[in-house]
Formats: sequence, C-alpha cells, structure tokens
Amino acid sequence: MARATDDLLAEALELPPDERARFAADLLESLDYAQEDVEAAWATEIQRRVAQVRAGELESTDWRTVLDRVEKEVLGR
Repeated sequence: MARATDDLLAEALELPPDERARFAADLLESLDYAQEDVEAAWATEIQRRVAQVRAGELESTDWRTVLDRVEKEVLGR
C-alpha cells in the first residue's frame, strides 16, 4: 500500500467500531460500478439454482437442520 493509504488505514482503525463500520460501508459504496457486476452475477446464480431446484437436481435441507448442524460443528453446542 502507498504511504498515504497506510496512514489512512491506521487512522481508520483508531475509530470506534460503529464509525469504522460506517467508513467501510462508505468506501464499499464508492465502488458502485463493481457492485452492479456483483448483483448481476448473483442474479444469474440465483436463477441457475432455482432452475436446478425446480428440475429436482438439488437436494434441499430445511433451515432448522442447517442451523442445528452449524451450532454443533462450528459452535460446539
């Protein structure tokens, strides 16, 4: 990173968490041109997955089962 970028990052990391979050969101929002590509890619992926579900090509699992598995495997509960 350039020195100015390093300095900005150091300053940003000193902000309280809520201000860091707002700062990060503002930075990401400034990249809107990339966001359009991301949204288009997600829309395509969602359409692909919906088509697979409707064609019976994907096995689905209900949310409660997934959550129970995450709690057990990841959170150790």
